[in-house]
Amino acid sequence: MPTPESEHVYKILDLVGSSESSIEDAIKNAITRASKTIREMKWFEVVQTRGHIENGTVRHYQVTLRVGFTLEG
Repeated sequence: MPTPESEHVYKILDLVGSSESSIEDAIKNAITRASKTIREMKWFEVVQTRGHIENGTVRHYQVTLRVGFTLEG
C-alpha cells in the first residue's frame, strides 16, 4: 500500500521569466522570484522561448515555464 510520502499531487502554474543576458538567466529569474511566494516547487518545463529584437540585436530573452509544486496537506 502506498504511503502518504509516495503519493504526490502537483499543482501546475505558468511563469514567464526574462533576462537581457540569456535564456538560462530568464529561467533562473522566474524560479528565484516565484520561490519567494511559492513553496515546494519540484520541477519545471520550458514551454516557449522568445525574445525582443531592437536595432538588429537581441535585447531580451523571454521564457515561459510550466512549474509543478506539491500541494500541502
